[in-house]
Amino acid sequence: MRLLAIDSATERLALAAVDDGRSAHAGAPLSRATCRIEHLDLDGGAAASAQALPMLMALLKRLGWTFADLDAIAFGRGPGGFTGLRTACAVAQGLAWGQGMPVVPVDSLAIVAEDAARRAGLAAGATVWVTMDARMDEIYAGCYRDDGDSGWRPVVEPALTTPDALHALWRAAPPAVVAGSALAAFGERLHTGGAHREPTEHGRAAALGWLAAAGFARGDAVAADQALPVYLRDKVAQTTVEREAAKALRDVAAGAAR
Repeated sequence: MRLLAIDSATERLALAAVDDGRSAHAGAPLSRATCRIEHLDLDGGAAASAQALPMLMALLKRLGWTFADLDAIAFGRGPGGFTGLRTACAVAQGLAWGQGMPVVPVDSLAIVAEDAARRAGLAAGATVWVTMDARMDEIYAGCYRDDGDSGWRPVVEPALTTPDALHALWRAAPPAVVAGSALAAFGERLHTGGAHREPTEHGRAAALGWLAAAGFARGDAVAADQALPVYLRDKVAQTTVEREAAKALRDVAAGAAR
């Protein structure tokens, strides 16, 4: 398995080229230990669209690969900023369409969970709450469980929410680990209790690469024209699961306020 991956859901541009390392061991399961990832963490924002393709090409050249060597293109599907999500999706779709290969959507909050787990040295089975600053005094939040070499799965689906709604959930089930940019953005307004806090990302691109590999191995790949970003402020683009998750958070907050 060989993949390219791009994520620009935040102010950083994360790029990765992934080789699952199993060519010499036919039938071996995917493993973090054997997965080889070349990665670049760059400034994103307005520069992301201009940098993405040239830097992906640089990764290919560094490894001596061509597009014919790839099995899929992965991208960070969100949630995150609209322009960044569209950039990553468009680059992945364009490359995949031109090469006749599938696309692997990667949950951008799960990238934060994976990075935090690496930083904190968490074991498989750990649960991480991800809280990303969504501007406008709101938060992109979701809770994820590390299923080992199968990757991360959502325990609480990502939603656009507020500190009060999160506090209501956390009073019922206190978090063990909280990660993401909302920790710094909201400061003391975000009450995490005794949870371990990881406010800063340190290896977003490496985490993206691993999740791209795990997603491809799980069968998450879709046709290029079926790849869509998850932009939680665009109600039209929300899936049924996302709308239900957002409503559940609002209902919990309303109940706590009564």
